[in-house]
Amino acid sequence: MAAPPATTPYPLGTQPPPPSGPELLGSAQNPSFPSSSSSSSSSSSSSRVSFLDPILLPLNSAIQRLQETRSKLGLTNPGTVEGLQKEVKSVHATNFVFDGARADLTKALSINPIFQVTHAFSMGSQAAPSSYNFGAVYGDSNSFYQAGLDDGMNVTMRVNRQFFPGHTSKVQAQLASTQGQSFVQLEHDYQGSDHSANLKALNPSPADGTGIYIVNYLQSLTRNFALGVETIYQRPSVDMEEASTGYMAKLFGEKRDWVATAQFQGQGIAQATYWQKLSDQVEVAADLQVLAMAQKREAQATLGARYAFRMATLRAQIDSTGKISSVYETRLSPAFGLNFSGEIDHLQGAAKFGFGVSIESGGEMDPNAPPPAPPSVPM
Repeated sequence: MAAPPATTPYPLGTQPPPPSGPELLGSAQNPSFPSSSSSSSSSSSSSRVSFLDPILLPLNSAIQRLQETRSKLGLTNPGTVEGLQKEVKSVHATNFVFDGARADLTKALSINPIFQVTHAFSMGSQAAPSSYNFGAVYGDSNSFYQAGLDDGMNVTMRVNRQFFPGHTSKVQAQLASTQGQSFVQLEHDYQGSDHSANLKALNPSPADGTGIYIVNYLQSLTRNFALGVETIYQRPSVDMEEASTGYMAKLFGEKRDWVATAQFQGQGIAQATYWQKLSDQVEVAADLQVLAMAQKREAQATLGARYAFRMATLRAQIDSTGKISSVYETRLSPAFGLNFSGEIDHLQGAAKFGFGVSIESGGEMDPNAPPPAPPSVPM
């Protein structure tokens, strides 16, 4: 028996009504009823991708091969260009010598996060008049804030903020009562697995482009050797500009117990340093600076040593100009310290001496509880 003919819900010769809203939405979502707009967009996007494939695929493969090679080499972060000679600076007494009398009173209100205030007094210095400075410091694992106000109504501030791992933005500024002493500095620092980069702008002016702009990059080539480049662009006024490029190299031991650096700037300035840790208590450092310009040629060598005792530190230094410097820092207790500084210039027949007192006090804490660990602030 033949099957009965299928019935049609609509009369012959008529068209079914257009689909309603839910039916139209369902047909659009159903892959068995593709729309003309989706097919056209997918075809256009696929055509664009296929057009860029000859360019993107070799570039991606080259980047992947480069990353694999760098990971096999086991490269480490070489540090920053600004901290290229940080070991030498920590040994030499140049950054620690002072004259006259000074006293630093510090009140630690919190350890984690760090929050402390400081009263600093200085008098009797041959290079600067007597002064008073009030400072405050706050820091946690992602930010660091520092501000100061002296008796001359000069305000200084510093802000470091880590927005992403390896990326730290920095702002430094000074508002001085003396004309020409105020400044602002913007900086961004990036720390990669085997390289570092830094951008810096001093007194930038978006209106006319004046200011000082510095960019540098330091890359590890092996586990013990790194090369870097730094470019400085200076534009003090609209009709004056100058640019120079310098190069630097850093070589260090497997255990980081010695570091040698060399730096050359375009103005004819060269510097070479060497630092070595002889033991847990003794470190030595040497520094050679050469100025080779058409109108001026000179060189200076500096040798220094640092002795670390249980409750004291002694720094001694001598340079080629006949100047001998020494700084002794000791702590009679965790809250009380003394500083002694002396310098003799045999060629000039001059000498200076400094004495300092440091007093620190903490907030109320449970004596039976262990002290909290301070955070690692972004510096």
